[in-house]
Amino acid sequence: MAGGYLDFLATKMPIDNPSGFDVDPCKLNPKLFPFQAAITRWAIRRGRAAIWADTGLGKGPMQLEWARLVAAHTEQPVLILAPLAVSQQFARNEGPKFGIPVAVCRSAADMRPGVNVANYEMLGNFYPESLGGLACDESSILKGNGPLRQAITDFGAGIAYRLASSATPAPNDYMEIGNHAEFLGVMKKSEMLAMFFIHDGGDTQKWRLKGHAQSEFWRWLCSWAVMINKPSDIGFSDDGYNLPPLNIVYHEVSAEVAVPGQLFDFKPKGLQERRAARRQSMDARVAKAAEIANSKDAPWLVWCDLNDESAALTRAVDDAVEVKGADIVEHKEESVLGFLSGSVKRLISKPSIFGFGLNLQHCADMVFVGLSDSYEATYQAIRRCWRFGQTQPVNVHIVTSTAEGDVVANIKRKEADAIRMRQEMVRHMADITKSELGINSRQEMAYRVEVAEGQGWKVVLGDCVEVTREMDPDSVHFTIFSPPYASLYTYSNSIRDMGNSHDDSTFARHFIFLVRELFRVTKPGRIVAVDCMNLPAMKERDGYIGLKDFRGQLIRTFQRNGFIMHSEHCIWKDPLIEATRTKALGLMHKQLCKDSAMCRAGIPQYLLAFRKPGENQEPVAHPNGLTEFYGENGPAGGVLSHERWRRYASPVWTDIDFGNTLNAINARHENDERHICPMSLDIIARGLHLWSNPGDLVFDPFNGIGSTGYQAVQMGRRYLGVELKESYWAEAVKNLQSAQMASMPLFAGAE
Repeated sequence: MAGGYLDFLATKMPIDNPSGFDVDPCKLNPKLFPFQAAITRWAIRRGRAAIWADTGLGKGPMQLEWARLVAAHTEQPVLILAPLAVSQQFARNEGPKFGIPVAVCRSAADMRPGVNVANYEMLGNFYPESLGGLACDESSILKGNGPLRQAITDFGAGIAYRLASSATPAPNDYMEIGNHAEFLGVMKKSEMLAMFFIHDGGDTQKWRLKGHAQSEFWRWLCSWAVMINKPSDIGFSDDGYNLPPLNIVYHEVSAEVAVPGQLFDFKPKGLQERRAARRQSMDARVAKAAEIANSKDAPWLVWCDLNDESAALTRAVDDAVEVKGADIVEHKEESVLGFLSGSVKRLISKPSIFGFGLNLQHCADMVFVGLSDSYEATYQAIRRCWRFGQTQPVNVHIVTSTAEGDVVANIKRKEADAIRMRQEMVRHMADITKSELGINSRQEMAYRVEVAEGQGWKVVLGDCVEVTREMDPDSVHFTIFSPPYASLYTYSNSIRDMGNSHDDSTFARHFIFLVRELFRVTKPGRIVAVDCMNLPAMKERDGYIGLKDFRGQLIRTFQRNGFIMHSEHCIWKDPLIEATRTKALGLMHKQLCKDSAMCRAGIPQYLLAFRKPGENQEPVAHPNGLTEFYGENGPAGGVLSHERWRRYASPVWTDIDFGNTLNAINARHENDERHICPMSLDIIARGLHLWSNPGDLVFDPFNGIGSTGYQAVQMGRRYLGVELKESYWAEAVKNLQSAQMASMPLFAGAE
């Protein structure tokens, strides 16, 4: 039984299990550096993996070796998809260097056994069923949501071995990470967002990691992706991987921009205004860029963003070859090969054409004729030359005009943010990545058990399933609790937390372990009461807007595990308060005006009562002879008069005060995504009065801050509670101590 529970908990870890095969290290290409060999072996063992390594760290050789070994294992060809002109680089440079034959293909008819490479634009000419593996070079192409990304994802869906390789993805672009996970078949992007992220405020386009999800998000990411900026990030030597100096020189040319209807110069603010200003300053910027490029007899990369800039630069720069997006593939490939061989001295193009994937370390000088607002495009263009393996200082000249506003400041800000966030990502992932690569052992999640007790009460810090399992059979008189529900990382990151279930079925399987133990420890004929409510279904998490029958799920679970459905009470709640608190679409007055077909009732609370079959040997009696009245929250609950019985027996309770709760502020952790919602003391008192005697043992497996225990002790019952979260447990201990003091006679112990 214990093994079964622990095995189940292991399935709740949000990791992607390996689906590949092991490779004898001796069979890896000896020309790989040790860190490259470790990553390649890991990627093959994973089966579907991402390698996010900074430029010059050898993604090409790692992809080639991965493809070679996968092709040999599956006895099917492997296809590497690459940006334009990078295909030839694989075939002419990388492949021969590592002794791996590479066939450049334009269609399935060109494919050969082993390793094949094709441009992304040729994807429609291939058939996935004929492939043993698929690799995406410069996989940042998956970043957007256009048709090509979807086509690549759909194409690879049925291929067992998949690899995505790129420089470190944009650290603040979680969509790019989600798209990679979807391409690799790890998890859908929508599932990733629902599991680890939350909206802040009303902006549904801005996501942030849930506080308690941070460690688990990085652990999940490291189960299928390796991210490094340098070999030492994962414990290897950086020898040979130190970048040369990077010299960035800014040149600002004067430019007056005429704006109809305005007497004075203006600073363009929006994207359209900056583009207009850029066009009007083109002649001055092109002249300055040409002066810079013509001043030194060396290979030059000249970057532009507009076709007019490209044409003007071609006329102004000596010995220049222009490559435009509209040019045929052959011209683009020949231009790059000519630049690499030296027959082309100065290459003019856009970052969108040649800014990704190419190794151009023979060149150490480049000039930008203005900047776009894309930091990624600028960064990638610079990294064509400034990369590991470059032997010279790299000189980058950036020419802008006074009329272009804050574009330079904007790029610098994005650069600072990217550097900081990339360092944070590597820092978060480093230790876990080492564990995944087998460089050190994985650290198990901490689990601690501690007991605090006083006169008539005990609160255990621990897992309610495991603690209940240690309790004596037929030992509990009455159990009352409010269960959690599937709401990942709301209050903790422990897999033992039932709320940390990525869907309702996982929660149900976890909850069954507890219900079975509750049946065992409950005395025959006695009651387990559950405080619950139905749950709203959300579009982003459930795929629809509506309600989920959590109440019904609980009833079915208890019935299937031996309990009898004893009774239920519907507890009225003010729909206006719910609408104000949750902003639920179905309760908004504007929705009533727009389309009342989407309007719904407020969500009430329920107290469900389940009875264990058998005869109750200790009747819960309320003799008429009791005349002393303490009130509903008194030591014994007071006399159950006829009038009071009518309120208790009503199927709908309208007199519950939801404001009558313990103070939960002190127990809330800074990473909690929601406020703690303690049970109403009115509900607990009514359950205790109805279904327990003074001196009975009352149990709450989800103790929280001790609301059940607080009320039980004051009403003269014994209490046992279990709580998984330490801050809640500590607050519960204080509350139980307070209840113990309040229940003592004023002059106890006096002579």
